[in-house]
Amino acid sequence: MSHLPTLIADLALILICAGVMTLLFKKLKQPLVLGYIVAGFLASPHLSFTPSVIDTANIKIWADIGVIFLLFALGLEFSFKKILKVGGTAIIAASTIMICMIFLGIGIGVGFGWQRMDALFLGGMIAMSSTTIIYKAFDDLGLRKKQFTSLVLSILILEDILAIVLMVMLSTVAVRNNFEGAEMFASIGKLLFFIILWFTVGIFLIPSLLKRTKKLMSEETLLIVSLALCFGMVVLADRVGFSAPFGAFIMGTILAETIEVKSITRLVNPVKDLFGAIFFVSVGMMVDPVMIMEYGWPIFVITLAVIIGQATFGTFGVLLSGKPLKTAIQCGFSLTQIGEFAFIIASLGITLGVTSHFLYPVVVAVSVITTFLTPYFIQLSEPVAERFNRRLPESWQNFFMRYSTGSQIVVNHENLWHKLLLALFRIVVVYSIISVAIILLSFRWLVPFLTHVIPGLGGELLSAVIMIVVISPFLRAIMVKKNHSVEFTALWKESRANWGPLASTIVLRVLLGIIFVMFILIKLFQLSVGLVAGIALFLVALMILSRRLKRQSILIERKFFKNLNSREAHAEYMGERRPKYAGCLLTRDLHLADMELPGESSFGGKTLMDLDLGKKYGVHVVSILRGKRRINIPDGSVRLFPMDKIQVIGTDEQLNVLGQDLVKGIALEVENYEESEMTLKQLLIGEDSIFLGRTIQESGIRDKYRCLIAGIERGDDFLVLFNGNTTFLVGDVVWLVGETTSVYRLADTKSVC
Repeated sequence: MSHLPTLIADLALILICAGVMTLLFKKLKQPLVLGYIVAGFLASPHLSFTPSVIDTANIKIWADIGVIFLLFALGLEFSFKKILKVGGTAIIAASTIMICMIFLGIGIGVGFGWQRMDALFLGGMIAMSSTTIIYKAFDDLGLRKKQFTSLVLSILILEDILAIVLMVMLSTVAVRNNFEGAEMFASIGKLLFFIILWFTVGIFLIPSLLKRTKKLMSEETLLIVSLALCFGMVVLADRVGFSAPFGAFIMGTILAETIEVKSITRLVNPVKDLFGAIFFVSVGMMVDPVMIMEYGWPIFVITLAVIIGQATFGTFGVLLSGKPLKTAIQCGFSLTQIGEFAFIIASLGITLGVTSHFLYPVVVAVSVITTFLTPYFIQLSEPVAERFNRRLPESWQNFFMRYSTGSQIVVNHENLWHKLLLALFRIVVVYSIISVAIILLSFRWLVPFLTHVIPGLGGELLSAVIMIVVISPFLRAIMVKKNHSVEFTALWKESRANWGPLASTIVLRVLLGIIFVMFILIKLFQLSVGLVAGIALFLVALMILSRRLKRQSILIERKFFKNLNSREAHAEYMGERRPKYAGCLLTRDLHLADMELPGESSFGGKTLMDLDLGKKYGVHVVSILRGKRRINIPDGSVRLFPMDKIQVIGTDEQLNVLGQDLVKGIALEVENYEESEMTLKQLLIGEDSIFLGRTIQESGIRDKYRCLIAGIERGDDFLVLFNGNTTFLVGDVVWLVGETTSVYRLADTKSVC
């Protein structure tokens, strides 16, 4: 008899426990994450009366793979462009919440006398709310169409990306075991450098690769290629000093900008669910009942800190960003829990060996408690907001109203200088990073290879030529881009006072290009600084004047933005992308909502003029999405059909009333149901028939009796080709199809056989 490997036996136990618990928690309408944690607790060695996992080391490896898949899947749902779409409100709120919660967690850890790393990691664990749990709670409570929920989800999106940055920072601090500011800023700079580099190069190359190989991509091939890209980035991230989950997240964000992202997500989800389940089960295996009893007081304090802290700082952050008090309280009360990232950061601390053994089960216990309480706090948010508003002094109410209105005006205001400087900053940073990466890789690989193949001056000269030629399109973009833009021209014409600052932007960028070229020449050749500067100035002038470089630079940038926007362009073509103005409406009482017309809706088949939605509900239909067709600004003659998706502008109250009426179907009565049964009968045309000698059109069989003639037997012939002018003759047998009541009404003519 063969011996079953321990890993397979352990995996069987884990999946059996996880399967049973997911069914139970699905029945109880609780998050499946909690079911996995309970399954891990049951399979852990801490319970002597249940089977236990034998080889925990192998399970730890599987759990690490689970974290990679979780972050890869999160990246597929995330887009760097979402940060721009969520606006200043989410940025201010998320930053406020995370900074305050980190300091609160550190304070709690220090207060309990824990080690410095325990306190720091505790702050990171309680800083973020759970996207999965809140999203599910909004669905269960039917709040997804509320205005504040879109803001909460925007805050959660930003918290997810900031959590990745926090993980990298915690890893850096843990490895060096110090808090030196210089090293911390150097680590942040390194992080930003590689994020921009990988994202820029990835967007330029990967969507083009997927487009060119589209005909070769079956579902199996697409899955393998996607996972290959994911784990390739994992290895690359590890080689440059970052964590493996960070690399998986970055590759996910790159693939999120491709047209194939939906297919990739659908294919990766089952794999992610499997390994993710193993990760959360491994989290549950860390829970020790004795440890929880021993640390009951810290668990209670941290739970209160999460609930009160997230509610308070969340409300304050949203209020600070310029939103009304009611919206701020609703957002703050929705964020009162911790979830997946708390487990991932706790796992990171254990992997790095810098946190104590008690911290993991403590955080798991806090997460379980706050998760169970989340729906209740969401439901409490509106009554608390209304009660707080009623008791607030009128002067404070007026202050908050003025602040909200004024903040929105400031946030939405953009001037020409702001646009120009922001664009120049983006261009200089991105192209400089690409140039630096090319130079570093060249000195690491290209120069040693060429100087080995071509010894002496020839190899160095060829290396310099290749490097300068490769980076020249990017240097030209740094020096020339935006010099003839609308903003630059308008500012130049606006006032002579702008000439100096505008000229300075050009001079500084040209100097930066010269510095890049000088660096290459100085590293390769033993020349005087003056000669190197002269050569660099000459080469930079050639770059600026070269039309070929100009065209190449434009093509590179055009291809990048085409790849970057390909997903949105495809979604807009398919009618899946919301219009740009929808984000602007969110700053007012009005907002845009998508509603789908059910098949049984009473609105089906009626024109917009008949429905008169503007008068009855106060809403405006902006677009109708019908399959692959989009009807923008439809007029009153346009009819609504089942499965149409309509985009409507209105307030929360107006849209809720419309949504309720939209799903109301035509009432189905038992009598109507029974009488609608269809039947087939034969009608004999005798000498006393009222239809004898009449044409089909004159008989009124279809119009008056609502029956259909399927065929006519005439002698030995069976007529199926006839028209309204066909005359009934004696002996004809007419085959009729109709509802039972209609057919029996014809029977009263005493002509049915």
